Amino acid sequence: MAYDLEEQEQIASLKAWWDKYGNVTTWVLIAGLAAYSGWNGWNYYQRDQAGKASALYSELQAAVEAKDNAKVLRAAADMESQFGSTAYAPMAALVAAKSAFDANDLKSAKAQLQWAAEHGADEFKAVAKVRLAGVLLDEKAYDEALKVLAGDVPAQFVGAVADRKGDILAAQNKVTEARAAYKAALDATDKKNPGRQLIQMKLEAVGGTA
Repeated sequence: MAYDLEEQEQIASLKAWWDKYGNVTTWVLIAGLAAYSGWNGWNYYQRDQAGKASALYSELQAAVEAKDNAKVLRAAADMESQFGSTAYAPMAALVAAKSAFDANDLKSAKAQLQWAAEHGADEFKAVAKVRLAGVLLDEKAYDEALKVLAGDVPAQFVGAVADRKGDILAAQNKVTEARAAYKAALDATDKKNPGRQLIQMKLEAVGGTA
């Protein structure tokens, strides 16, 4: 006999187990291999996207140095449509907004800041909101500017947001509210921050004290 009794019993037990669980085990194994393959593929895709986005960002910076606002905006649009999930996209939007603002293209500047505020990570969103509110302040769109600043921001941006709110409220001659905003900005700003002195000057200008 090719197998002794004990081996035959082991084979019989294995066959019975396979009949009951074999297909499930196979599918679990296939799913696991597929997941592993998918993970590797995703990592490769992410690296590939980041590399292409980096190259496009370099082109955008070159256009900024050349003061070619139209090219900057085209590069930013490509970045946002093709590589919107990378960190380069909100950075590109902020750079493009500054380029557009310097070119007196406020419509494009606001559009780029709005994109960064909606799609960037929390830090990019906060920077974009403060800058967008500043553009709206210049346009005297006070209510819209305050609306942009609504909501939570990372702790390191609380002072900047409060300071911008103070600017908007002061422009509306809402002195009491502006004073409270500047006081909040001062309290949230590190004493070593060079911008703290300017906030204090604004606070004093509306009758407040540190």
